[in-house]
Amino acid sequence: MPIQVGERLPQVTFRIMTPDGPVAKTTDDLFKGRKVVLVAVPGAFTPTCHRNHLPGYVQKKDEIRAKGVDAILVTSVNDVFVLEAWSKASGAEGIEFLSDGNADFAKAIGLSMDGTGFGLGTRSQRYSMVVDDGVVKAINVEDAPSKAQHSGAENIMKDL
Repeated sequence: MPIQVGERLPQVTFRIMTPDGPVAKTTDDLFKGRKVVLVAVPGAFTPTCHRNHLPGYVQKKDEIRAKGVDAILVTSVNDVFVLEAWSKASGAEGIEFLSDGNADFAKAIGLSMDGTGFGLGTRSQRYSMVVDDGVVKAINVEDAPSKAQHSGAENIMKDL
């Protein structure tokens, strides 16, 4: 069963890129004591993720933060190097990218998907959520990986 509003995020370890290279960060490192918008995509540079989903967050990041959000985090089942390249190619300064390379987080919250039919292996479903101090306050899950309507930046603004 997928994670629900009111539940605490599970403890996993993500990888993030820093000026010194990849660094491991736990769920507590990233969410404890912070109000966060978490966005998940099936894959960096994939058409819906790159053209329809991420651009809304890049464009609205200042409006989202003005609503008391400490950070906008994007996670994907990609390695940290791919996510770093996607961040740069998308002009996503100020948005943090979390590598969930083994899909540990996606599986732990019940939002992984089987992308083997597309040659992608295990991936994350597309969703957005508002997380306050590690507890889910709102969640918007798409019913198909090719959609970015419920999980888009316009919709998350209504949850803040």
